Amino acid sequence: MNHVSTLPVHASRSEVQLAEIVERVAAQPEAWLHRVRLRADRRWYERLYVDTDHDVWLISWLPGQGTGFHDHGASSGAFAVASGVLEEERADGTALIHAGDVRTFGPSFAHDVRNPASGPAISIHAYSPPLTTMTHYEREGDALVPVTLPRQPDDDERDARGGTPSAAGGPSGIDRLLAAARTRLHRLSVFEAFAAVGNDAVLVDIRPAAQRAAEGEVPGALIVERNVLEWRFDPGSDARLPVATGHDVQVIVLCSEGYTSSLAAAALQEIGLWRATDVVGGFQAWRAAGLPTASVPRPGLSPAAS
Repeated sequence: MNHVSTLPVHASRSEVQLAEIVERVAAQPEAWLHRVRLRADRRWYERLYVDTDHDVWLISWLPGQGTGFHDHGASSGAFAVASGVLEEERADGTALIHAGDVRTFGPSFAHDVRNPASGPAISIHAYSPPLTTMTHYEREGDALVPVTLPRQPDDDERDARGGTPSAAGGPSGIDRLLAAARTRLHRLSVFEAFAAVGNDAVLVDIRPAAQRAAEGEVPGALIVERNVLEWRFDPGSDARLPVATGHDVQVIVLCSEGYTSSLAAAALQEIGLWRATDVVGGFQAWRAAGLPTASVPRPGLSPAAS
């Protein structure tokens, strides 16, 4: 018998009650551990229980997998980490959530949750009323801007249709690809990227030479053009760079405006570099923020730094 189905029924669930539910379910892994699966392409999830006033979900997270910024519509919620560790970013800061910890939130609350560790994590989530809608966001400076994402079909739909159906009425082509890529990334502002580089992250400029010559460059950034990026950072590649010492290297990709870099960072995650990400706004935002830049020297001329 599924133990969550025996919970008492209320007209609605408060955040405190939701916290009690996820804490109780997380403490009884014998009831759900056999159901857990791990997926390389995205987080795995399954709804354990649903009633008129709340539902309960089981989610697994491989290293680097995350939600991107999102809300839960009109639902309040709570989640407990059952094993491993998750990282949650809210408007008031970022916190690590360890096994046994519980977090709660109210309606229309937006956050970003991901697995920052080198091993998998499992969490239990409860929502009241049951979860029906979610809005995803991109971060632009201090603001969260709603985005439309392609709908993820469930396994039954894939089996029935022989593949992944397109999102009817949604964005198409490159917009869908870009939105999907960004749900995987913990994108950094230019100031966060600048600080991360000072803490052993690798800033990689993928702009072609002509663009760097026209726009300028970031002193100390590693220049790796897009067409060879994966080969230079795959630790198993014969063409890897010396800095590509393992899959836990934090690579921060920089392009001109922050579009191509998102696709490139997602590609690095595909080959196992789970901490790969990019810079919101790219080099243009970096320069506009007054962070260090330099002109690309031409033959016979000295570079001018700023």
